[in-house]
Amino acid sequence: MRTILTVAFVSIITSLATIWGYNKFAERSTYNYRWTNDDSVALPANYAGFTNNFQPGNAIDFTAAARAAIPATVHIKTKATRVVNNNLPRRSPFGDLFGFDLEDFFNDRPRSFPQSGSGSGAIISEDGYIVTNNHVIAGADEITVTLSNKKSFKATVVGADPSSDIAVVKIDAKNLPFLLYGNSDEVEVGQWVLAVGYPLMLEATVTAGIISAKGRTLDINSRQSNTPIESFIQTDAAVNPGNSGGPLITTDGKLIGINSAIASPTGSYAGYSFTIPVNIVKKIVDDLIKYGTVQRAYLGIHYPRENISEELKKEYGIKDGEGVYVLDVPEDGAAKAAGIQKGDIITKINGVPVRNGAEMVGQIATFRPGDKISITYKRDGKEYTKNVVLRNSLGTVDIVKVNILDKLGAQFETLSSSAAKELDVAGGVVIKSIGNSGLLSRVRVQEGFVILKANNKEVKSVDEFRKVLEEASGTVKVEGIYPGYEGVYNFVINMDSLK
Repeated sequence: MRTILTVAFVSIITSLATIWGYNKFAERSTYNYRWTNDDSVALPANYAGFTNNFQPGNAIDFTAAARAAIPATVHIKTKATRVVNNNLPRRSPFGDLFGFDLEDFFNDRPRSFPQSGSGSGAIISEDGYIVTNNHVIAGADEITVTLSNKKSFKATVVGADPSSDIAVVKIDAKNLPFLLYGNSDEVEVGQWVLAVGYPLMLEATVTAGIISAKGRTLDINSRQSNTPIESFIQTDAAVNPGNSGGPLITTDGKLIGINSAIASPTGSYAGYSFTIPVNIVKKIVDDLIKYGTVQRAYLGIHYPRENISEELKKEYGIKDGEGVYVLDVPEDGAAKAAGIQKGDIITKINGVPVRNGAEMVGQIATFRPGDKISITYKRDGKEYTKNVVLRNSLGTVDIVKVNILDKLGAQFETLSSSAAKELDVAGGVVIKSIGNSGLLSRVRVQEGFVILKANNKEVKSVDEFRKVLEEASGTVKVEGIYPGYEGVYNFVINMDSLK
């Protein structure tokens, strides 16, 4: 009996000591983990402060936003017929065995290859204007838009911008539901968002996620443009093939971006998707509707890209997240006229902080040539602010007209007189480079091809070639040569897909 009482006494003493020790420790703890609505309770300075933004039991509801977005999100299907010739510069191994070259025989027999594609789009006006990705409709001969109520319409291309991967199409319809623009500058990392679209040929689908990052670059638009514009919003909302061109919306149903790409080792969703911010989208859409082409503004500086080496960072004194280091200032640019110098660090555009080149590009992309903006920069440890009048790529503030050659997705150059003499031709146009997107990437032509005729008209300069294309309709047969190879080769341009 005495042993039992001893054990009970020790247990009581031990329990009391434990309770006393815990209370003593809890009083000295740095953190307060209790959920409370009592403003009188003092919280430590380093407390995250969730109580102002979240109440237990008051879950976020996405139904209203989804209900508003689905009718304003469309399914876009495209068809294209690629008319190509076997016009690559190679010779038949049989030579002239049969009295003619077999390659020359097949070159005169164009073949057609039907192609189809699928994507999404967002209705932005009640009279049928729809924004989508350029890569969704690029090169399409026929575009069909299907609404969530299964009604289908043939669409026409209003304009497209490969640099930003934005395109505008229009259908003949009235009183359509449409999305309201939000403000992508105001969205924050961690904010809930919804992606809407038609992935994997499914019906309208809504996925949810958060904004993971802002001002991202992937260098993906360089596949279809020599002047890519990228400042993506990164999210973890599930996006798959077919979502391209669909809207990213806030929980109150406002459009904050157009879904454009995913980062994936497989080609399907692997955790991250990338969206073009709506502030860039709406400016490009307005330009395409009003002018037919984008009025691109340039600050006129050279700056380091995201993949700059640590050695160069050290050499120039560049610190991550500090701003945009000015490597050089071209003479005819807007920055030079405003007094920006090599070595300056740009920190703000119109008062909006910019930590890297992508964020700066994203801000500049919302303006037109001739717009006056304020630039804040650091020089020798001091901060300055100056007004800058943005310019176009030609160094002026004039309106830029549509250049049909840009839609071909290639760079052209007038054949020099010395090269023409060497090739024994009167003149021509050299295809200097071909992008990964654009019309010429879809026909069998290679870089270095010298254009001699278009629509049976001789062309001796880039300007003459452009004029032939602008005056043409239907298809245009382009003829030319490959230096170093015998024979004349040709390919066909479908003008209806350019206009």
